[in-house]
Amino acid sequence: MQNLIGRTLGHYRVVEQIGAGGMGVVYRAHDQRLGRHVAIKVLPAEVANDPGRLARFEREAKALAALNHPKIATVHGFEQAVTPSEDPGSESRDDREIRFLVMELLEGETLRETIRGGALPTSKAVEYARAIADGLAAAHDKDVIHRDLKP
Repeated sequence: MQNLIGRTLGHYRVVEQIGAGGMGVVYRAHDQRLGRHVAIKVLPAEVANDPGRLARFEREAKALAALNHPKIATVHGFEQAVTPSEDPGSESRDDREIRFLVMELLEGETLRETIRGGALPTSKAVEYARAIADGLAAAHDKDVIHRDLKP
């Protein structure tokens, strides 16, 4: 996937990569219209060119957008933008359409980072489990089943 750091997708200026997985790369971006930072999840080119995976990504966006719960990141939009090739001086422009999900940016340490330091105290583990269960229950109430939980 091309490096998007420093580029603008629509009115979102990509600042840094903050994660990656099978369905996309997640970046911190600055929403230049509203003056806030957001998370954007960008489909890799190999996925974006697959109609089935693109449809799955769009279904994910719609399912997440239907949820409104303090333990679930808010979806702000499902966007597309055209980005020029990384070599603007090149004769052949390799412009490509990028699909991306715009979400609330949640700051702080991930659970994965937290547990690297060792086992959590039981009370903290129960607190986290309850918060996760609350979010999952809210999703299930809207017929959304999350099949890929990660720390």
